[in-house]
Order: sequence, then C-alpha cells, then structure tokens
Amino acid sequence: MSVEEIEKAIKKLSARDRARIRVWLEEVDEKEWDRQIERDAKTGKLDKFAQKALEDVRAGRFRKL
Repeated sequence: MSVEEIEKAIKKLSARDRARIRVWLEEVDEKEWDRQIERDAKTGKLDKFAQKALEDVRAGRFRKL
C-alpha cells in the first residue's frame, strides 16, 4: 500500500478513528525513540554527554529544577 493510498483511506475515517491512529503513531514513535536511546547508550554514543554533565555538576555549573 502506498502513502497516497493510506492518506486517502485516513481521510475517509471518522474523527474518532483518526484520533486513535494519531495516538497509535505517537506510541510507535516513542517506542522507536526508546530503542534508539538504548542503542546509543550501549554503543557509547552518550558517554561524552554523561561525562560533560558530571563535570558540570562537580564544578557547580547546574541549576536545581
């Protein structure tokens, strides 16, 4: 099925069904984001950011939220 076909089908849906699809798509995106963060953490891509954060805390360069 092409994107164009999906778009046409979505236009035929009720507002309630479009809302359900929107929620579902957000969940799909959130799960993919979580998987990407996990991959980046496992491969060390986030290490430099963690190190910088620790250095900033040790040097007092932070604000409490």
